[in-house]
Amino acid sequence: MKILDRYILKRFLSTFFFVVLVLLAIICVIDLTEKMDKYTKNNLSGGEILSYYLDFLPWIGGLVTPITVFIATVYVCARMAGHTEVIAILSSGVSFKRLLFPYFMGAFLIAALSFWFNGWLIPNSNKDRLAFEMQYLKGKFYFDKRNIHIQVTPNTYLYMQNYNNTINTGYYFTIEKFDSLRLVEKLTASRIVWDSVKQKWTMHDWKIRKVDAVFESSVFPENQRFSEYDKRVRSGDSLKTGATLDTALVINPKEFENDYRKFDGMTITELHMYIDRLRSRGSSGVELYEVELYTRYASPFTIFILTFMGVIVSSRKSRGGTGVQIALGFALSFLFILFFILFRTFAEAGSMPPAFSVWIPNLLFAGISMLMYKYVPR
Repeated sequence: MKILDRYILKRFLSTFFFVVLVLLAIICVIDLTEKMDKYTKNNLSGGEILSYYLDFLPWIGGLVTPITVFIATVYVCARMAGHTEVIAILSSGVSFKRLLFPYFMGAFLIAALSFWFNGWLIPNSNKDRLAFEMQYLKGKFYFDKRNIHIQVTPNTYLYMQNYNNTINTGYYFTIEKFDSLRLVEKLTASRIVWDSVKQKWTMHDWKIRKVDAVFESSVFPENQRFSEYDKRVRSGDSLKTGATLDTALVINPKEFENDYRKFDGMTITELHMYIDRLRSRGSSGVELYEVELYTRYASPFTIFILTFMGVIVSSRKSRGGTGVQIALGFALSFLFILFFILFRTFAEAGSMPPAFSVWIPNLLFAGISMLMYKYVPR
């Protein structure tokens, strides 16, 4: 690295961290003001509140990093252009591509650090943050979903009519096992209750029916219509019943707890495992976790794209001063956030593939940056 590279890199990184600290301070004050009544209501000590914000602020910092990089790039480059430094650098024979090198070096350092923080470090601290928010800031959670279907294995299906998370009890419980398209075993219970001591479920009024043989009957008249179920004749079925039975199931009460922003407390590794788990069960809502996973992978590329765009926007000296360029930077930042939120909402609703929707803002702004690089005079 040359002296010029170190000069630009130092200004770029120092401005980035300064802007991050300023934003975090502002957000912290606003958030503290909004939640102070809840802290007082729950009689929380200063240490508990401080511990919460030590987990809260890194999470916010991870969210605002791409936009903060863009603002820092525009500010540094616009200041250099305003002091005629950019003109002097380009006039000395340094190409514009070479001028981008220290900015991309800074973007690489920030992107690598951001990927590690957002992928593993911040999710682990978010577990405590989410637990704090659900205990003190959110209302009591009641699981209100009905007709719960879960695919346990490729041939095993679980069903509950409803579940009460206050007493950890499920009602009208059923497990069905199939061999291809043929039902071979069915377990039913009027209710299942979680035993916290045994760490098992207790089934009440249970029945197990095993189907030993099923064959198609050919004695029905051809001119008479019967359903496939009516045309089957069962032989050798066995039925067992009982009052109570302890059993281990693949589900546990944690799956029926509040899932408020559950993905924030998952590392990239945990997200991969949880998404595979949801897919194997045929569960709904997997798009929410896929969007979060793909966003973490796309975020480092977002930093590079916004850095590139920021240099192009602010490298030309403006008669209106640096304020115009900084204002333009904020406008483009707002536009990027708008597109990101819009397409993320589409993906979470299932209207668009999550991987595609997450990358649309990146691809769109990368295209805009290339056009600006080609046509905007510098």
